[in-house]
Amino acid sequence: QVQLVESGGGLVQPGGSLRLSCAASGSIFRINAIGWYRQAPGKQRELVATSTRGGSTNYADSVKGRFTISRDNAKNTAYLQMSSLKREDTAVYYCNADITTMTLSTSRYWGQGTQVTVSS
Repeated sequence: QVQLVESGGGLVQPGGSLRLSCAASGSIFRINAIGWYRQAPGKQRELVATSTRGGSTNYADSVKGRFTISRDNAKNTAYLQMSSLKREDTAVYYCNADITTMTLSTSRYWGQGTQVTVSS
């Protein structure tokens, strides 16, 4: 059994910063690629940022230069540092990871999401 739990969301003023965390737990052998997604009301879920196990990263154009994805493989945790937040960044943010379990089965897992609201 594998779980992903996001934390760190909340209410922030435009221009502010937040740091989201995604902690994986359970029968984990290895966490491969990790991604952060978001879904705003009435919109489809969209990719925000991804990180390979080796640390290569990719970002949506809308967040380049403002958001940074990172990971601590020893702690099975990923982070999304968000700066210069805009109202349009308001969404539920989800963590997604390709995880190989101790039985050497690899699947994609999703967290439950954490709300980020950018408002004055």
